[in-house]
Amino acid sequence: MSSLFPALDAGSERPALRFGDRSLTYGELRSAAAATAARLDGAERVAVWATPTLETAVAVVAALLAGVPAVPLNPRTGGRELTHIVTDSRPALVLAAPADELPDALGGLERLDVTVTGTGTVPPGAKGSGAPDPEAAALVVYTSGTTGPPKGAVLPRRAIAASLDALEDAWGWTSDDVLVHALPLFHVHGLILGVLGPLRRGGSVRHLGRFTTGGVARELAAGGTMLFGVPTMYHRIAEALDDDPQLAKALAGARLLVSGSAALPVHEHRRIAALTGRRVVERYGMTETLMNTSVRADDIEPRTGSVGVPLPGVDLRLVEDDGAEITVYDGETVGEIQVKGPNLFTGYLNRPDATAAAFDGDWFRTGDMAVRDTDGSVRIVGRRATDLIKSGGFKIGAGEIENALLGHPGVREAAVTGEPDPDLGERIVAWIVPADRDAPPAAEDLADHVAAQLAPHKRPRTVRYLDVLPRNDMGKIMKRALHG
Repeated sequence: MSSLFPALDAGSERPALRFGDRSLTYGELRSAAAATAARLDGAERVAVWATPTLETAVAVVAALLAGVPAVPLNPRTGGRELTHIVTDSRPALVLAAPADELPDALGGLERLDVTVTGTGTVPPGAKGSGAPDPEAAALVVYTSGTTGPPKGAVLPRRAIAASLDALEDAWGWTSDDVLVHALPLFHVHGLILGVLGPLRRGGSVRHLGRFTTGGVARELAAGGTMLFGVPTMYHRIAEALDDDPQLAKALAGARLLVSGSAALPVHEHRRIAALTGRRVVERYGMTETLMNTSVRADDIEPRTGSVGVPLPGVDLRLVEDDGAEITVYDGETVGEIQVKGPNLFTGYLNRPDATAAAFDGDWFRTGDMAVRDTDGSVRIVGRRATDLIKSGGFKIGAGEIENALLGHPGVREAAVTGEPDPDLGERIVAWIVPADRDAPPAAEDLADHVAAQLAPHKRPRTVRYLDVLPRNDMGKIMKRALHG
């Protein structure tokens, strides 16, 4: 049926998916997905209303079986952006759970209700049957659109297989693993790693539906071996650990804790490790490249603050502003990450101009800035557009300053940006959510704290206090909104 999922091809009574109290074995998933796939014959592309449900997982697997590219839609997307995505991708159908209410922004797109109890077989001539072309499009995932309307990254079957198999090597991922997560299913992290990953390995996934620390503790204690989350989730876990011995015990028993989609602050790493004896592994990827690097599960030394080394098959380099490659691994020299390998997308849908601009020859320009330590591991310091600050002749990454600020007892959350300065070029601005709103730390105290840990030229020149930092659905801080 599909070379992506050998265990699905075989079918069995092994558990495959569980969302809340609803579940499917591999045999049941095979039948349900095949029944939906049979109804997609002839479609060029389909949309999936990506709620955190069994129906979404069945719909995506069905599209992959049928060889029809799927476009996951975020149910929380606003009307104008949703209209753009549907107009740009031109899906023939939208797949949704029977109870889902779809918005007018879908423009009368024909609907196909997905059921999880159907039985069927994939038509012999379906594009996904037999041995599909590894370069064939599997998913079209739209980017966040921070610099314009979202662009649809076309992800081939080859990229999905390459990334998931590289993580099998890095994490020792096997069919015995039971993954626990509560991530949204319209994104690479939650859908490809969190659902397709366990299915490719022949293991199982338990989706919480909605994140709670109690749900994490319950599922890990009941046989879960891996936890995938974003920093916001791990922050809530860290805060709950002091008063929740069952959560600490459940995390201590997990084989692997993984954080991604944004940097996990160093102090959160240390809090979780101190209270559970388990360290959190970070990895680095993006929509266009899937996974690029990861800390390995079998690393003896902790790599707190690092996203590890390039995954098997991935080439990675750092370059200067002029494109010259940085060959020194000194943990200090900042450059833009460029990558190439089988994990890359094939291009942006309907945007050959944007596709061409995204590449430097064969190398994809990530826009992420990093340093490489002496062992070759990568530490990301921020995005070129929002996190690289050029102040007083220095190139400074916002990420290291944020980590330093988060180590101050008076700081609950922190973000760092740059803004124009007539003397320095740019000055460093710290945006602080105080631990105690009635007694925020003084700006001078924060500046001295950073200068003592890093260097005087990295201290914030301006401090602004907020009640909350603006974040997107994946927990990333939306820095452009800070200056809005």
